[in-house]
Amino acid sequence: MSVQRLLHTIDGISTWVGKATAWLMIVLMSVVCIEVFKRYAVNMPTAWIFDAENMLYGSLFMLAGAYTLAQNAHVRGDFLYSSMRPRTQAALDLVLYFVFFIPGIAALIYAGYFYAADSWAINEHSNVTAEGPPVYHFKTVIPIAGALIMLQGIAEIIRCVVCLKTGEWPSRLADVAETDVIEEQLAHSEYVDEESRKLAIEGAQRIDEMARQRGMGGDLNT
Repeated sequence: MSVQRLLHTIDGISTWVGKATAWLMIVLMSVVCIEVFKRYAVNMPTAWIFDAENMLYGSLFMLAGAYTLAQNAHVRGDFLYSSMRPRTQAALDLVLYFVFFIPGIAALIYAGYFYAADSWAINEHSNVTAEGPPVYHFKTVIPIAGALIMLQGIAEIIRCVVCLKTGEWPSRLADVAETDVIEEQLAHSEYVDEESRKLAIEGAQRIDEMARQRGMGGDLNT
């Protein structure tokens, strides 16, 4: 397996998990809407709903971490970073991954594993409310999310090494972007001619590519 294929495979795993996890947003929204109706319309609030909302949001937040890293979408202070050459960016990223990322995520996995194991051992329930739901399954998400982020982090470290050797960032799997939405909207517009549509799409793609080049690498269309 080539290095590029390995990177895209890891990207694919993170992307699949991220998209599957995104459905929790629908569940969370439904739970909140139902609880608002029960609480204010029929005066029948649910005792454990606060715990359920926290667990759903926490799972969504943690499990989407690897996907966000795969899309290079985590917040970064890039005032200076964006002006650096790719090799300089890669060298800086590599140092930060080894100094902060790996120790931090390794600690998360290690502590999260025992945290979840203890919770399963005592059949832990939430003590926030009198009828608190079980929380051991939620705490199991912590080491799983940490392992997924660590896997994607390894891919990012490999990207740094490749960039140091070649001077260019390896491509990463692309997901739906703003340019895709623009292209679809213009395709169905009755008021935009073909030439204007083509120029608008090319302009949006050029801006998107410039923004990506200021960060890390290009895309591979899936």
